[in-house]
Amino acid sequence: MNIEQEVLVILDEAMSLKGRALGFSRDTVLLGALPELDSMAVLAIISGLEARLGLTIDDDDIDGAAFATVGTLVDFAQARFSG
Repeated sequence: MNIEQEVLVILDEAMSLKGRALGFSRDTVLLGALPELDSMAVLAIISGLEARLGLTIDDDDIDGAAFATVGTLVDFAQARFSG
């Protein structure tokens, strides 16, 4: 499974970006750079990670640093997927 590709699909769906997220790189800034990334989108992204990747994410695991860039979000998901 390509975690990065899955994360891009989840981002695209959660923020209704109509395919725009599929062109994001690991360095693409998320938090503060995308007006679509609001609290409801964060919940949708977490739900998407859990549903698509089979992850269980505790509330205590979530902080803003995970949403800084595409890369930090991929790393966040990868750590939970492998762990």
